[in-house]
Amino acid sequence: MEKKIYAGSGKKKSDTWFSISLNMDKIKDYVQEYNGTKFVKLNVNILKQPDKYGKDVQLTVDTYNPEGRQSKPAQTNTQTSGGYSQKWQQPDEDNSLPF
Repeated sequence: MEKKIYAGSGKKKSDTWFSISLNMDKIKDYVQEYNGTKFVKLNVNILKQPDKYGKDVQLTVDTYNPEGRQSKPAQTNTQTSGGYSQKWQQPDEDNSLPF
């Protein structure tokens, strides 16, 4: 079993809403590319009890690779003076990932 890569944490606000923080530095080595789109597979874990900071949601990087395939690593995001450059796109049926 591989060591877990903890990527962030948060709080469960309701049954359908989680507020989380993601540490971009911890996931940058796990960015993959599929059809020109960059993504990182994450696991959202609900803790039985909050930690000492009151966080009851934990994010880990999903490193499972069922076929031992090598994904094409994506280039690292370009950092600007205000933080990471970002391009957001509304998800739709035609823009889904293969898993």
